[in-house]
Amino acid sequence: MPDILIRGLDAQTLKRLKARARRHGRSLQREARLTLEQAAGAGAGEVAAMLDTWKGRFAGRRFSSSVKLIREDRSR
Repeated sequence: MPDILIRGLDAQTLKRLKARARRHGRSLQREARLTLEQAAGAGAGEVAAMLDTWKGRFAGRRFSSSVKLIREDRSR
């Protein structure tokens, strides 16, 4: 797996990232990795796989229309 080195990171940014890692119960490295992965977004293959998963979960199900509920909510 490739590595990345980030130079010149602001001290406050590092402090906030460390605090975020503590809140989530992760190491600083893991928190930084997840943050970068989320910022980079999902690739086309990953999105296709997620859609296939959800399509399988909802296969054969029928859902009622939510139009009435939305209209009631908008009229408040």
